[in-house]
Amino acid sequence: MEFTDFGCKLSQHSGILQLMDDIGRPLPEGIKARPLGGGNPARVEEVEKAYRRELEALLSDGDRFEDVIAHYDSPQGRVSFLEAAASFFRREYGWDITAENVALTNGSQSAMFYLFNLFSGKAGGRKKTLLFPLMPEYIGYADQGIEADTFVSVPSKCTYSSGRTFKYELDSEAVRKYLSSHPEVGAMAVSRPTNPSGNVLTDSEIRTLAALAHEHSIPLIVDNAYGLPFPDIIFADNAEPIWNEDIVLSMSLSKIGLPSIRTGIIIARREIIKAVGNMNAIVALATGSMGPVLAENLLRSGELTRLASDVVRPFYQAKAGRMEALIRKHFDGTEYWLHRIEGSIFCWLYLPSLCIPSLEFYSILMKEGVITVPGEYFFFGSEEQKAGLPYPHEHYDKCLRLNYSGDDSLIEEGIEIISRLYREYSV
Repeated sequence: MEFTDFGCKLSQHSGILQLMDDIGRPLPEGIKARPLGGGNPARVEEVEKAYRRELEALLSDGDRFEDVIAHYDSPQGRVSFLEAAASFFRREYGWDITAENVALTNGSQSAMFYLFNLFSGKAGGRKKTLLFPLMPEYIGYADQGIEADTFVSVPSKCTYSSGRTFKYELDSEAVRKYLSSHPEVGAMAVSRPTNPSGNVLTDSEIRTLAALAHEHSIPLIVDNAYGLPFPDIIFADNAEPIWNEDIVLSMSLSKIGLPSIRTGIIIARREIIKAVGNMNAIVALATGSMGPVLAENLLRSGELTRLASDVVRPFYQAKAGRMEALIRKHFDGTEYWLHRIEGSIFCWLYLPSLCIPSLEFYSILMKEGVITVPGEYFFFGSEEQKAGLPYPHEHYDKCLRLNYSGDDSLIEEGIEIISRLYREYSV
């Protein structure tokens, strides 16, 4: 038996495989788990109650439940939800869109796979690439290209502040120069808030990237899985929902309570939406119905965005504040830097005195039951890596991504263990 190149690429070991395996696989007997890895959101009671109410209404409405589960939706997604989403964004933000500008996918991870391969790879005898203009970036992107070596990146700038915090910033001049000298770039992609760092690209940075995308006739893909207006896990002041025809906006219902019901939402110009619908038909026939059914009335009434702003965001902001306090308490006296937590459900810890790579440190922590995600997986797309060298960023093998959405007592135990072992493995 022999796999194809495509089969080998998608079935090989990857950072996202390791992350998801760590979520679901139990630790050896006798080792207590302190889960700070993965991307699983917390359970938020008021959000769950809203979905339970919608499900109970569905079940009590004649044979509507049976009708939902017995029929495929269209390849573009459930039509009534597409119309509800378009109406919401027209009303709330004045976006010039209709249902023909909206498509659903089976999760935003699937959406990125479609979009990345729609705009990178062989095209008319040429090889198109996908540019990530703010590295580090999401672990789940790194291996999504069907063809090898089609992802390229520009390292972020880094500004250090008082209180042992820092922030990644867009090196707009470097991005501009790269695009000018690399006409093979077929699209750019960013996450906002950025996974892993919790960085939120400012409105100005997004508009700069969108203007560059327009100048070079390529789309800017913005992964908004943690962003505005839902789930609204953004703590920065200078952020608002932004869309125009140069932007492909990807959203999700996962972080607002429905991670197991895979529902991604794409807003884009009509020809891109048509292509995504066609891809859905080939890959999956149609998208799942239950997520759109549970969320549609909440979206139409405004309750979904109220839950996001009044419940979900404060919940995670309190979690983020507690996480920062724990890190300052337990890492006091060590050489550490914490990325400013501006959004998402993660914090990004830079450990410059670590005398071993963070991938090795991750393995040591696992033996103590502390599950993290090592930083190396979030740096990809450099020429140096193709030559077998490290990614050219000083943070490459000195960072950990930590999920702060879980049990507070387990998080504190995990932070204490990380700080203790960091002292042991410091230069």
